Parts: sequence; C-alpha cells; structure tokens
Amino acid sequence: MTIKAVFFDLYNTLARFDPPPVEVQLAVCRELGIPVTPEGIAKGYALADDFMAHEEAVHPLIQRNREERRSFFGQYERLVLQGAGVELSPEEALDIFRRVQRRPLDMALFDDVQPALEALLARKKTLGLITNINLGPAGDSRTIQEITARLGLDRFLRFAVTSQEIGDSKPHPPIFLAALQRAGVQPQEALHVGDQYRSDIVGARGVGIGAVLLDRAGAHPDFNECPRITSLSELPALVKQLDES
Repeated sequence: MTIKAVFFDLYNTLARFDPPPVEVQLAVCRELGIPVTPEGIAKGYALADDFMAHEEAVHPLIQRNREERRSFFGQYERLVLQGAGVELSPEEALDIFRRVQRRPLDMALFDDVQPALEALLARKKTLGLITNINLGPAGDSRTIQEITARLGLDRFLRFAVTSQEIGDSKPHPPIFLAALQRAGVQPQEALHVGDQYRSDIVGARGVGIGAVLLDRAGAHPDFNECPRITSLSELPALVKQLDES
C-alpha cells in the first residue's frame, strides 16, 4: 500500500524549544539558590515527560479543570527537580514552574526538518501536524497557525490538528482520526512520526496508522515495534521503501 500522507509530532520531532528548557530551568534555580546540575535537570525532564505522556493517556490535560491542571504541573515540576536530587512540596514546585513559564521561550526547527519535508513533498505526500501543544492562557498565547508560520512550516504542511481544537489528545483516537479526515486518506495510507512511545507510536497504531519512532538521542537502540530512525534525514528513504514493499 502506497503511503499517501505523513503526519508529524511537533516538539522534539520537528522543533525544539529555544532556549532549551534545561537552560531555562537552571537559570531559575540559580536565581532561587537551588543547587542543581545540567545532567540532573536533563534526567528530571526525562522523568517529567514520561509522566506527562502517561497522564495524557489516562486523562488528557485539555479535559482537566483549573485545579487539576495546577496539580499536574506542580507534579511535573517536582519530577524535573527530583531528577536533580531536589525535593519540593507541590506548592513550591508550582511556583518554580510558573517562574519558568514566564521566561521568554520560542521554538526553532531542527536542521534535518526542511530537507526531509521537501523530499516528501517531491514524492507528492500530504503532510500534516498532530500536536498536544499547550495553547491559550495557560500556555503559548499564539495560535498553531502563527507557530507554524513562525517556524516556516506553513509552506510544507497541509494542516495542523491540535488537542485544544479536538478536545482530546494523543494517544487517544479522535485527534488521529481528525488528521486522517483532513488528509483524505485511509489509516493504512498514512504514517505518523514522533518521539514519544505512548503518545505517538501507541496512539497512531491504535487507529491503524503506521508509526515511526524518531529517537534523536539514541535512547532506544533495541526498539523494534515499528521503524526507528535517529534523524528525519532517514525518513524519505524509509517512506520510499514502504511505498515499494
């Protein structure tokens, strides 16, 4: 079956935060006199991001009320700092999370993104975005259209589907089904590329979409549940191979 559409996750797949969250967290901790190391904060973010993926699978953030979201982000920040050996109360952690959120933060494309997207467009693939990005008063104040335009992705992507728009998040089916509808393809004609196992791989495969794990850090060398790549530069050849299989 020919692949007609390729969907992408946004954060850690197409784009990264600029400056990196580890740097922002270190700066806030220095201001507050909290002794942490870059390695410890990086470890903490790995724990916190895994917690986020699990929680999105159980009860999507978009469906939580204000107090539930406060509790979630307090716990998220506690895990970030626990990785660095710092124990805080939920209230202390939430205060630090808010300080981190108030820091200027933008997004930047990875270097391998534009060449890969250009190669896929040359093969007449429909490209789309599926993201759980946090938009609105508690998150990025821009629209997804403003974000993709700022990144230069608007000239590649046919559409972008967000958890805010759908009212549900990855890995739950509605957001993936919406992408299929926008692309006008059947599940077996689509491929989803992302860096999160629960959100991206389990979610896509749950509705019959093919999945590709993007493992930029090489953290999952033995992963074999679906194709695994370490750079988007590998993706066009993989799609060609799937088309010809």
